[in-house]
Amino acid sequence: MTESSWRDLVLLSLCWIGYFALHSALASLVVKRQVAAGWPNLMPYYRLLFNILASLLILPILWLTYHDPEPTLWRWQRIAAWLANGLALAAILGFWLSLKSYDMQEFLGLRQLQLQVRKVEDQEHFHLSPFHRFVRHPWYFFGLVLVWTRDMSVTTLVSSVFITLYFVAGSWLEEQKLLVYHGDVYRRYMARVPGLIPLPWKYLTAEETEVLLEQNINAGIKEAGSP
Repeated sequence: MTESSWRDLVLLSLCWIGYFALHSALASLVVKRQVAAGWPNLMPYYRLLFNILASLLILPILWLTYHDPEPTLWRWQRIAAWLANGLALAAILGFWLSLKSYDMQEFLGLRQLQLQVRKVEDQEHFHLSPFHRFVRHPWYFFGLVLVWTRDMSVTTLVSSVFITLYFVAGSWLEEQKLLVYHGDVYRRYMARVPGLIPLPWKYLTAEETEVLLEQNINAGIKEAGSP
């Protein structure tokens, strides 16, 4: 590798670190509360602006990753290529099927804008899709499958490592908020279901899922009735 290639890798790494640091900060309750206190009229737009900013800022990083993908480190061949592409297609299908289990209006920020919601907390209630019975963060899992079933160059490997690290750190940060929102119910869920990689011996049955959701409803009713 040339000196220019090393500089590109350093720049790519710094861009990922900066992107993830900004993304995590803007998603945190601390920053949201500061915005809500200082600029309450901005809150209905917050989630939508957050998503737009995240989408725009990742474009130059993707360009740095793919504009010059040489040298190739490994390329899936023959049966391995079929298996890798099959897993990637399964991940895409899983992601598409999972969309119906999410409130996409809430996720994109359109509902907050439409209803002029100024609350800091997410409005979507605790729910468990079929995929959530087996892994706490199905989108992150599908993302990891897509990332690691592609042919690898030096730049894509660097990006894949940073994406993986962020999924690990980001899922932990996200769950700190979920524990604030849902308390002991989510803590019991965490004890039963793995975070990023499904494990055959750790999952919730349909009956256990119903019990957990009922406990969350009862906890919400109890909290609402407390003085």
